[in-house]
Amino acid sequence: MTATTDGSTGAMRPRAASASGPTDVPLAPGGDLRVAAERATARSVEHLLGLQDAQGWWKGDLETNVSMDAEDLLLRQFLGIQDARTTEAAALFIRGEQRPDGTWATFHGGPGELSATIEAYVALRLAGDRPHDPHMARAAGWVREQGGIAASRVFTRIWLALFGWWKWDDLPELPPELIFFPKWFPLNIYDFGCWARQTVVPLTIVSALRPVRPAPFALDELHADAGNPNPAKPLAPVASWDGAFQRLDKALHAYHKVAPRRLRRTAMNAAARWIIERQENDGCWGGIQPPAVYSVIALHLLGYDLDHPVMRAGLESLDRFAVWREDGARMIEACQSPVWDTCLATIALADAGLSPDHPALVKAADWMIGEQIVRPGDWAVRRPGLTPGGWAFEFHNDNYPDIDDTAEVILALRRVRHPDPARLDAAIERGARWNMGMQSRNGAWGAFDADNTSRFPNRLPFCDFGEVIDPPSADVTGHVVEMLAYEGQAHHPGTRRGIDWLLAEQETNGAWFGRWGVNYVYGTGSVVPALTAAGLPLTHPAIRRAVSWLESVQNDDGGWGEDLRSYREERWIGHGASTASQTAWALLALLAAGEREGRAVERGIGWLTETQREDGSWDEPQFTGTGFPWDFSINYHLYREVFPLTALGRYVHGEPLAARAGSRKGG
Repeated sequence: MTATTDGSTGAMRPRAASASGPTDVPLAPGGDLRVAAERATARSVEHLLGLQDAQGWWKGDLETNVSMDAEDLLLRQFLGIQDARTTEAAALFIRGEQRPDGTWATFHGGPGELSATIEAYVALRLAGDRPHDPHMARAAGWVREQGGIAASRVFTRIWLALFGWWKWDDLPELPPELIFFPKWFPLNIYDFGCWARQTVVPLTIVSALRPVRPAPFALDELHADAGNPNPAKPLAPVASWDGAFQRLDKALHAYHKVAPRRLRRTAMNAAARWIIERQENDGCWGGIQPPAVYSVIALHLLGYDLDHPVMRAGLESLDRFAVWREDGARMIEACQSPVWDTCLATIALADAGLSPDHPALVKAADWMIGEQIVRPGDWAVRRPGLTPGGWAFEFHNDNYPDIDDTAEVILALRRVRHPDPARLDAAIERGARWNMGMQSRNGAWGAFDADNTSRFPNRLPFCDFGEVIDPPSADVTGHVVEMLAYEGQAHHPGTRRGIDWLLAEQETNGAWFGRWGVNYVYGTGSVVPALTAAGLPLTHPAIRRAVSWLESVQNDDGGWGEDLRSYREERWIGHGASTASQTAWALLALLAAGEREGRAVERGIGWLTETQREDGSWDEPQFTGTGFPWDFSINYHLYREVFPLTALGRYVHGEPLAARAGSRKGG
């Protein structure tokens, strides 16, 4: 999710208008930068057009880590639906991701991660790998050195408890009666971010029923101390938040033993209804894999057999997360990103000079308009009077439209000369109203909900992995402000409040934190184009500080990169191997700040042209996207294509005129 506007000047610059896109200009002797950029742009346009689906959308693979693949095998083992072909293909992928030291990381080049390594090891045991095999022995030895299973995250231990490899009594309690908490009560389900909410509700059923399937083997080799596999952990002081929630968990464990059966059964049935009501048309839940997995388990425990329509549709949806590779390996996507990829591809192609009425852009616009969500979802709990009109990230996710996607889809649609302009305008206006209505009280925007800022969920002992709330972020707020500016609402009070929030959130070094992309390069690349589009002068101190920071972290090779460790270690902020997507984000900010003729931009454009592959693409094994900062990282395979093309296009052609059409309505 990144910025999409060059606000460097108010002038309108000429653009290529050929229906076939930019002309492939041969590289001039001497390597003239503009000629090189034009050639790289043309090659990238051709490559990206070749990736479009016949229906009009784009979708790149969404690569995460082997926990997805391991948990898929564990689910199949739990339900008794494993098959040799799937198991072998998953094991092939998991083995291929193992590091030389025997561990598995959660992002390219990252350190070994304990829970991912445990889950991968167990999955390979299910696939027939033996504990004394060298690759397995290395993994088990490292796990023991790190504290064994007892030191892993709660979700890993839940999976192990399903097979008796861990005791349910030694897991945090999550009572299904949570479903009855009113919306104003602390720790009600709507205090959780939508991704956590969809996971927590089914897990309350699993936690209440505590199922155990016979384990096909023991896992003694993964305990640091076989004689005491779960050493007691000291409680935090009672006066601290951690201490209070630890003691609350002890009280919930005591309640589990005496919970009235009728009340508990009623709560589980209410949770089941909540789950079923939120199943999408394609059978999935929220368009993401983890809630679908836990929902299938929960409903199965309540007596839904595998042939029940809800279960059958759910299992079929999970199969659609599988990516089969040419070598026979099978990778599981945690999610799919067609709406996000399509709007970013549309922006990239339009800004690269493709004619606004090019068939590829019109087809993409038609598909995006058809994906607009016009019924309420869970977001309406906090905004009950707001008219629907957002877009989701996935093919099917009507319950959870995405504020970020909606802003970017609108920016993309504004770049298209559609044969039915009234239809396009109606979709845009409805989406813009919904986006404005999802503004939080502090003036900023989160990803899925308004005012999802309670700090209590993160305190629960159960929630030891990733963000479980959805507070506003600078990158999402920047995209919404940018869109509103191009819709002629730069001076709307809501937009101004968003701008004020962004200015207050700037770091002392001049950067902005990136919630959904890595990291400060992404945040800064999202915010600067929004501020200039909204009318901040290029001389504004916030803009100049951002430019100075980006120039200070540019790599010697001319590119930009930032390692995921920047979320935890200050020394990594703005530092890492140069990548195509992060270089593009930095360039988008610098171009928006009027630095087109600057040395930093020239070096960045030069890096993109020099590293482009012969087919017009870029190589990017690094993970530059995030699900949860540090905890869950994403390699969006289309990022390496769309963002460099956008940056090159704006360098060659200047400000995107199609988007400016909206701003001429007046503020």
